[in-house]
Amino acid sequence: MFDKLFLKHPRSVEEGYFEHFCVAAGFGSRMFVASLACLVHAAVPGLFMRTGSNAIRELHERMVTNRKRKSADDRYTNLTQRER
Repeated sequence: MFDKLFLKHPRSVEEGYFEHFCVAAGFGSRMFVASLACLVHAAVPGLFMRTGSNAIRELHERMVTNRKRKSADDRYTNLTQRER
């Protein structure tokens, strides 16, 4: 049960528990701030007009694009280590 709750998912994204904690907390903080900006934007449309969409783009870049890049870097490292 402990493994399923705390370790399985971080391993699946090639992170340790504390690394995953920091990354996830950073994402959550960014989403929280963006959500506040969106709520203000709902009441005052002239404020924070792009904050929500900018946050989504930034988080997508960090999560999806960087993960693909990390996986490609790991594959390259594994290939070069085998050649040694």
